[in-house]
Amino acid sequence: MLEKILNFSFLDKAASFSIPDILVALLISFAIGLFIFFVYTKTFKGVMHSSAFGISLIAMDLITTLVILAVSSNLITSLGMVGALSIVRFRTVVKEPLDLVYMFWSITVGIVVGVGLIPLAVIGSVAIGLILYLFVNRKTNDTPYVVVISCTNEQAETQSLSLINGNTKKHIVKAKSVSKESIELTVEVRLKESSSQFVNALLGIQGVSNATLVSYNGDYYM
Repeated sequence: MLEKILNFSFLDKAASFSIPDILVALLISFAIGLFIFFVYTKTFKGVMHSSAFGISLIAMDLITTLVILAVSSNLITSLGMVGALSIVRFRTVVKEPLDLVYMFWSITVGIVVGVGLIPLAVIGSVAIGLILYLFVNRKTNDTPYVVVISCTNEQAETQSLSLINGNTKKHIVKAKSVSKESIELTVEVRLKESSSQFVNALLGIQGVSNATLVSYNGDYYM
């Protein structure tokens, strides 16, 4: 009876894993994860990138590789993994669309390496990294801005819009706030010349008390 109790079948299954194969798969996943992290740091458009998010990309790659190795080894294990992962709910809000790209890239690499398609993971990652590096870092002179103007009367508002029309390639009024004391305009613009000269010209209009120009990244909040 004691022998039957001590004869754990899952130990026999664990012994069937090839330790060198597991280590090689994890090493390759780690190397590609470092490459993904490198591309992320080089294509980040903000002032300071999140090191925690970059590390999570590497960890996500390694964890996915482990999951796929376990799933591919046994049918019962795969069913158990599906059941366990189906109850997990992620609530983290991803603000940048590119962050989703990097997360999906990391998970995909983990899956591909886990099933043993090493050349596909390496070549595909290099191609994706080059594409992201070239297109995300592509410089453009047509930079969008948002200008916020505070006017004391309608005449100043009209003159401000006329000046904007003459100094921009394209503009659109995003918001207008009116009170008894002032009128505030929020306008998305694409400038023809220097931004500092444009703001100085706005401040030179009689009735304009304040003019603020900020870089526009595509998100707009009321």
